[in-house]
Amino acid sequence: MKIFRKILKTTAIALGIFLLVCLVLGVYIYNVSEFEPPVVADSISAKAITNHVDNSLYAVENDWIRKNKYGLYEMYVSGSPYELGVKNGRLARRQIIDQEIAFTDQIKQMIPSEGWRNFLKYIIGFMNRDLPDHVTEEYKQEIYGISQSASDSFNWIGDNYTRLMNYHAAHDIGHALQNLMLVGCTSFGAWGDKTADGSMLIGRNFDFWVGDKFAENKIIAFYNPDKGHKFAFITWGGFTGVVSGMNEKGLTVTINAARSDIPGGAATPVSLVAREVLQYAANIDEAVAIAKKREMFVSESFLVGSAVDGKAVVIEKTPKELGIYDPAQDNIQCTNHYQAKAFDQQELNIEQKERSASVYRYKRLQELMAGNYPLTPQKMADILRDRKGLGNADIGNGNEKAVNQLIAHHSVIFQPDSLRMWVSTNNWQLGEYICYDLRKVFALQGLKKDTTIIETSLTIPADSFIYTRQFKDFLTFRANKMALLQGKAIDTAATVRSNPNYYDAYRIAGDYCVQQGWYKAALAYYQTALTKEIATVDEKEAIEEKIALCKKNIKP
Repeated sequence: MKIFRKILKTTAIALGIFLLVCLVLGVYIYNVSEFEPPVVADSISAKAITNHVDNSLYAVENDWIRKNKYGLYEMYVSGSPYELGVKNGRLARRQIIDQEIAFTDQIKQMIPSEGWRNFLKYIIGFMNRDLPDHVTEEYKQEIYGISQSASDSFNWIGDNYTRLMNYHAAHDIGHALQNLMLVGCTSFGAWGDKTADGSMLIGRNFDFWVGDKFAENKIIAFYNPDKGHKFAFITWGGFTGVVSGMNEKGLTVTINAARSDIPGGAATPVSLVAREVLQYAANIDEAVAIAKKREMFVSESFLVGSAVDGKAVVIEKTPKELGIYDPAQDNIQCTNHYQAKAFDQQELNIEQKERSASVYRYKRLQELMAGNYPLTPQKMADILRDRKGLGNADIGNGNEKAVNQLIAHHSVIFQPDSLRMWVSTNNWQLGEYICYDLRKVFALQGLKKDTTIIETSLTIPADSFIYTRQFKDFLTFRANKMALLQGKAIDTAATVRSNPNYYDAYRIAGDYCVQQGWYKAALAYYQTALTKEIATVDEKEAIEEKIALCKKNIKP
């Protein structure tokens, strides 16, 4: 009995120590999860009154936001870092709130358990505990300015400033934890003899999907900061980092994710490195210098085009190294693997090339470019919209191996020499590409009435695909895919019929059959999936495991 009491006492002490450690750790994580706002000289808040000017046009002093006929918001802001943030927040308050609703709703759908969401919130808070130390003072002030207009309804995640700061690292966290890599962004460029008029053209698809609602309120932002260069970028409410943009010097920046290890702590978010390059670099050397001095905790490729240098390069950066890929020719391609010699033998990069869709898509991109020289903005759009595989093979609609995966948040074409950029309109990159002339936009002295600022004569027509039966079928396929994720019933025959050459249609049908216990039917669907062009080795292996499961459950 004494021994039993001793064991019980020891167990109780151990359990008590464990609970105490958990409590201390919980309090620590809770405390470090809240960021101290920067100190600002606030001379703008009282003056930053939003005025309704005309129709969709709203203004704060000479800065403004409007909604164009394509459903895209256009916003111009100027001033000091804090002023940029306050004006951005006041003008785009509705978009900031809607964006956060869309983001959190999708997170709830992806992670239904409130317990797991809270657990992940604190894990991310712990990982990001030193995030402000890696963000420049001016960007902290700007984000703080924006946060003044965020909604208090999301305080269960954190206070306004902490939430918005963490959102700037969301791509990096998701990328690192699951190697999501925003699925598979694609960018490319050409100049000299490879374009019709010799001017540089840069194109990119930003394949980022966090639910359809997240992509509804895109903003074309025109920034006139009191320090650095004027620049334009495609963004969303509350986000001041850059994923695709061009400055007044004709320097462009687009980011593509590469495979990364799980980070041990915070560093500068990739989008804020790209923002700094866009705001302060006039040429490639200056862009490289900025990228070198910033520590990142994920691996990323920055395709930088420069009118000053008359070429484009890819800056490839890991948490430990930096490499430069210069093709030494008049064209360049970038998908989701590294090309610089510095990373030839890097284990993660080798794995990425062997197991992902990146190399296949890269080869398809080269094939498309070679078949379309000399390039024009229209031909760039044609390439960005291409849904086929190598040799024009039908690999189904939505395949990650295609340049156009039909998930893009946005697609953009830059012409740095003329400071023009074409931005896609819904759906994805299938709608019209509308053109902005940065010189003309930045020459505006405010907007006195709600008027168009696009170059209407340079609009690239919508893809004819959106008028076809095949497009309607794809929407049916997509609806069934969403239904499966939500645990709803689907018509398996209609699913495969709507996208017959896409392996994932058969995988979806098979998964539904397994849920119903229909293993023989599921087996047939999975076996058919293996005859199609599967995007990644991981997905192929997952289907093979499901085949083994079905065979195990089919009674003789």
